[in-house]
Amino acid sequence: MKALFLLLCFALTLTTARSAPTKPDHVILVMADDQGWGQMGYMGHPHLKTPHLDEMAAASLRFDRFYSGGCTCSPTRASVMTGRSNERTGVMEHGYPLRLQEKTLASAMRGAGYLTAHFGKWHLNGLRGAGVPILKTDLHGPGAFGFDHWLSVTNFFDRNPLLSRDGEFTPFEGDSSEIVVAEALAHLKKYAATQPTFSVIWYGTPHDPFVATPEDRAPFAALSESHQNQYGELVAMDRSIGALRAGLRDLGIAGNTILWFCSDNGGLAKMGPETVGGLRAGKGTLWEGGIRVPGLLEWPEQITSGRRTDLPAGTVDMFPTLAELVGLPASSWIEPQDGISLVPLIADTMTGRSRPLYFRQKGEGALVEARYKYHRDRNGVASVYDLVADPAETNDLSAAQPELSKRLADAYQSWSESADASLAGTDYPEGQVDPNHPGDRSWIEAPEYAPYLEDFAKRPEYRKTLAGDGKPGKGGE
Repeated sequence: MKALFLLLCFALTLTTARSAPTKPDHVILVMADDQGWGQMGYMGHPHLKTPHLDEMAAASLRFDRFYSGGCTCSPTRASVMTGRSNERTGVMEHGYPLRLQEKTLASAMRGAGYLTAHFGKWHLNGLRGAGVPILKTDLHGPGAFGFDHWLSVTNFFDRNPLLSRDGEFTPFEGDSSEIVVAEALAHLKKYAATQPTFSVIWYGTPHDPFVATPEDRAPFAALSESHQNQYGELVAMDRSIGALRAGLRDLGIAGNTILWFCSDNGGLAKMGPETVGGLRAGKGTLWEGGIRVPGLLEWPEQITSGRRTDLPAGTVDMFPTLAELVGLPASSWIEPQDGISLVPLIADTMTGRSRPLYFRQKGEGALVEARYKYHRDRNGVASVYDLVADPAETNDLSAAQPELSKRLADAYQSWSESADASLAGTDYPEGQVDPNHPGDRSWIEAPEYAPYLEDFAKRPEYRKTLAGDGKPGKGGE
């Protein structure tokens, strides 16, 4: 009887530990730039091999239905930082600045005692065009939103980048993904032994323009030059993931570190259907190909063996999840929140979402729940899909199932009205948007960058922006 009692106590202990993950010592959020849902080796891509991401997936909670917050980069970054839909925060499109009135994840983590750092692409400070170093005086740079240290650029960046270390321009040589990972590891080596850390690594890969070394392009020699370079960038990015995971082990901190990887939006449809894993459309749309992205969460001490989930989750859930794990007070965020805590999913006790995922951007709208998706196109035409039976969104159910269609349409409309109120600023103590909040602009027209334009013109990564105006299609996304 005593032995049975002890066995039951042991089982109860395991169940309790499983259902209540402990507070992480370190958190690292990693985000690719324009990597499609299908661009992983484990997804069966016909050309790409991603051994390090595949190895991470085998040891992780792998999300087979993970969603970016928006269909372009800045909106998704806003959702990570706030736990809110991009339009609530005023980040309507790529390049729009995040409102200073928003409460951010970085500020909350800093308030909880974590040393915060950002590495790589920022794109929440209202500047379009290829990534340039963020100025120390930038009122919407990483430092304004809770990061203690930052090595950052305004937007996408490629090989041999010019980055800004807390406002000081610093040139680097090599692949951009490997550079920011090496810098993040150096930061962790300096600080992680003595205090908890929160690090954000936002790659510039594989965003156009594609620039890869001959060695990384070599496996794709039979393909077009664009494919060779884009895939070569992903090879280097995958290698940097391997370096990051190995570095965490070498520092002795891997066990209680959350390493959460995703992409900022769907892949580029022009690179072929394998880019989005056969889903519909791609970046810039709210079809599945534009918002379903790779998602991996590794946490060795809590996720002791790899498993997969088809429950929908997304970048908007990152803030609520970390808030629960760290024990953040409710004053750390702004309501309404659109994300939910995924702690039960990490503990393998979650059976469904308490609310759908909502999207609104570029005149489109969408709602994603466990099985069904509601989509409204830019002309206001609505359609409904069964994502379990029809992930490619080929069979519109709205006419055949009018009650389902009405339920989803009503839910979306209610949420959309709430988003309108947030967009108008009603969530803030002032009850309105700060009248001094700036709009988006290109850095070539920003007076503060005028002294640097002559030097920027000598660098190949800026020629496209300087020749155009930094708008979509001319280096702006």
